[in-house]
Amino acid sequence: MLDKIKKLIELYEEILSMPHRQEVARELRDEDDIFLLLIYSEMLGIPNPAYYYTLELYPYIIEKFHDWHLRMGMEKSPISGIRCC
Repeated sequence: MLDKIKKLIELYEEILSMPHRQEVARELRDEDDIFLLLIYSEMLGIPNPAYYYTLELYPYIIEKFHDWHLRMGMEKSPISGIRCC
């Protein structure tokens, strides 16, 4: 009985979130884009006071860099030290 109630609740939550799934995905992508801009801003020539602290994140987000600069409208990597294309 308890298992059926859990499944019913999961179905209810999925039905409620279905119309907003694209909006949530778009918002998450926009947040990621802003975060990546903050991280790479010093290399793009925009002063970043947190550069020292964000430097250690580069190895973890380098894989996302290619998709990010294409979404931002840059055909080639704007940073000479990162060759992804």
